[in-house]
Amino acid sequence: MPLQPNNSNAPVIETNGVSKAFGHVQALSDADFRVDPHETVAVVGDNGAGKSTLMNILVGAEQPDEGTISINGHEIDLPTPRAGREAGVSVVYQDLALVDSLDVATNVFLGRAPKRRFVVDRKRMARETMVVLSELGINVPAAHTLVGLLSGGQRQAVAIARAVHAGGQLMIMDEPTAALGVQEAKKVLKVVEMLKSQGRALVIVSHNLEHVFALADRIVVLRGGRIVGSKRRSETTHSEIVHMIVGAIPTASGE
Repeated sequence: MPLQPNNSNAPVIETNGVSKAFGHVQALSDADFRVDPHETVAVVGDNGAGKSTLMNILVGAEQPDEGTISINGHEIDLPTPRAGREAGVSVVYQDLALVDSLDVATNVFLGRAPKRRFVVDRKRMARETMVVLSELGINVPAAHTLVGLLSGGQRQAVAIARAVHAGGQLMIMDEPTAALGVQEAKKVLKVVEMLKSQGRALVIVSHNLEHVFALADRIVVLRGGRIVGSKRRSETTHSEIVHMIVGAIPTASGE
């Protein structure tokens, strides 16, 4: 599925009426979701709210039972993750999907190793890896360092670098600061801020509302498999978002 040219100011990605059930469990119901060009959208909600199902549909890992997906204004099918990547959607999963026994460069090029005269071009891999890491302000010892020897923050950064190098116009990040210490989380947030400054469209799935309010232009809330709210960051509060997540009705005082 080749990357489609952008249709004026059409959303980078958009779903209309998307639903997905697993047996008797309705994981997602009638979801209308969009990400506009250069926009960072945070997706929040409790466990089981439907966040993972929606993200898997956006990247082609799951197919909706109903509804449509459009990229740059063109309706498409995403039958596989490969189709998602070819359509310009990259993803950094919470478990990172890194191979500890392989070096940084090999992880950045995982599944996409370039060849020269039928032999893997490791010099090119190392060179391009260090370029993308440098552009993102990521510090790792060397391209040939084993990923298993890196810190949690460095590993997260390598996963982000892999997604950036793969190209595309939309990056989905699943809990990018989960399980990281305060200082390492700050470093990862700086990388995300750099991606924002480059004009990339981003989707950030997170339970950390402090990070959500620091990064997002808009916050989308899921509850019980439904999108129950979409708020510009500048027009909402932590309290309002929490109330939407849990289904409570705010009091007049906002408490």
